[in-house]
Amino acid sequence: MSSTEKKYEEMTPEEREVYDKAQKILEQEEQDKLPYKWRQTLQDVDVTIPVPKGTRGRDLQVELKKKHIKVALKGQPAIIEGELCKDIKVDDSTWTIDNQQEVLVHLEKSNQMTWWENVVTTAPKIDTKKIQPENSKLNDLDGETRAMVEKMMFDQRQKAMNKPDSDTLRKQEVFESFKKQHPEMDFSNVKFDQ
Repeated sequence: MSSTEKKYEEMTPEEREVYDKAQKILEQEEQDKLPYKWRQTLQDVDVTIPVPKGTRGRDLQVELKKKHIKVALKGQPAIIEGELCKDIKVDDSTWTIDNQQEVLVHLEKSNQMTWWENVVTTAPKIDTKKIQPENSKLNDLDGETRAMVEKMMFDQRQKAMNKPDSDTLRKQEVFESFKKQHPEMDFSNVKFDQ
């Protein structure tokens, strides 16, 4: 644990709120200095890059590789270039020009269960622990992901009510079954930690 994290854990809720606001402002200032804007979901990253009005596809050099991106006006230094934060699915990633003044790059994440700290590794990082994901419908998720999200939601509700989470409940059920199978044993001193 880093000293900053340790200090953060020792802060009062009011101090944490002040610290979080200051960090958010600093993070936003760093992101505003980038020559592009970006947003993400768990599935993808969308990058918007302003270019001179009238720019056409033939005026651009765009490279999208598994771990690399480059967008430049031909004959000029790259607007964005470098190693991507994480791998992408190249075949599902695209780019287009919007209104001849913006390049829109859509990057499909290979690992669709993680947040990116930045687009390219040389750019300032964002605090992924503070990301507030957009609401999505459970029906939109595949079965395995939906089950995991429902379990996390259940555990969060249980924790808020000071009740055992799903793993503890499962252990208690197994233990009760074991007790029924072995009535001759004394289990009076057994306790479950939450």
